[in-house]
Amino acid sequence: MAKGKAAKKSTKKFVIDCAAPVDDKVLDIASFEKYLNERVKIEGKQGNLAPNGVQITRDRTKITVATPDAVKFSKRQLKYLSKRYLKKQQLRDYLRVIANSKNSYQLKYYQITDAGDEDADEE
Repeated sequence: MAKGKAAKKSTKKFVIDCAAPVDDKVLDIASFEKYLNERVKIEGKQGNLAPNGVQITRDRTKITVATPDAVKFSKRQLKYLSKRYLKKQQLRDYLRVIANSKNSYQLKYYQITDAGDEDADEE
């Protein structure tokens, strides 16, 4: 390596895609981001984000959590907190948290098919 170049700090980015519920005005993404800021634990402590360089940002329908590689942060914690937030907002019966890639989750509606309607149509 060249001596003049500083070592680039690499970061991991985790994304929670809330497009469907936000577009339907079911979920308030600002309160979800606030909830994550308050509850995410770094090194076993809540509210320990800034000293460790962890950033939680939101777009219109996505929340991004950027963590330095030096900080141990699991994607699983985001799923757990997302499910707790949905439970608190009484949305857990309608939405689920699904991993759609290695570093992202997506909030989707449950697919509900009514078998009774199909039987009625056949008669």
